[in-house]
Amino acid sequence: MADAAENLTVEGPSARFTYRRMGPRGGTPLVLLTRFRGTIDWWDPHFLDRLAADHDVIVFDNVGIGYTTGHPRDSAEGFADGAVEFIRALGLPRVDLLGWSLGGIVAQYVVRRSPQLVRRLIVAGSSPGAPVPGAPAMSDRVRAIMDKPGGGAPDDVLYLFFPETDAGRAAGQRHLANVSTRLRAGGPAISDEAARGQLTAVAKLQSVPFDEARSHLESIEQPVLYANGVQDVMIPALASYVAVQHLDSAVLVLYSDAGHGFLFQHAEAFVTEVTNFLAD
Repeated sequence: MADAAENLTVEGPSARFTYRRMGPRGGTPLVLLTRFRGTIDWWDPHFLDRLAADHDVIVFDNVGIGYTTGHPRDSAEGFADGAVEFIRALGLPRVDLLGWSLGGIVAQYVVRRSPQLVRRLIVAGSSPGAPVPGAPAMSDRVRAIMDKPGGGAPDDVLYLFFPETDAGRAAGQRHLANVSTRLRAGGPAISDEAARGQLTAVAKLQSVPFDEARSHLESIEQPVLYANGVQDVMIPALASYVAVQHLDSAVLVLYSDAGHGFLFQHAEAFVTEVTNFLAD
């Protein structure tokens, strides 16, 4: 069970990484990269349990975030280098990556910087790492919540990740209840320094020209699964639609009644998509 998975550590050149590993060993491990202001305690254990039923799943805190030591990074490139350092510290020759939100952008940078490490790539609730043509700008309300210490109150989390519908609110409440056990255990939240670094990274990504991001997408040779919720208020689903047009081998999955947290709202359906994609 993900709730009972113990914290493990491994030493890298710049940090002592904390991670959790669950599921059957063998095959290609699936490494997860999390969202803005997220730590390993914020992964929904019900989602992880579904993934780990058939996959060797690894979640970790990047350099200077949560349980992991070191100086926090402030760019997507820096986060990607931290992820590569962690994967190599574990001695893994090749992995599959699943990146959610900011983690999805970081996962794509990992592929660009160390393509030999990645077999398949899953990008959830994310973008190619630059504003896409025709996409609406991030709203003032979203920006204000992102700037709040700790990432805001529970109602803020619900607004960012789940639609303001009865079904969406119910899914959001279930998600908060699922993660509450880990959060109540008193693990470290993301520090102010690390949060500032992530905000800086997001600002840098907003200034990346789309042509540069398109060139990066076109260089990715691995199969890619892009997925999102149509009602995402943080990163519009249009970003996923545009991204797959510039990938050599890509699948796009959209959930019409979900938002940024679609992978928890539709955990069973999305895990089925992930399993089928990784098995191809």
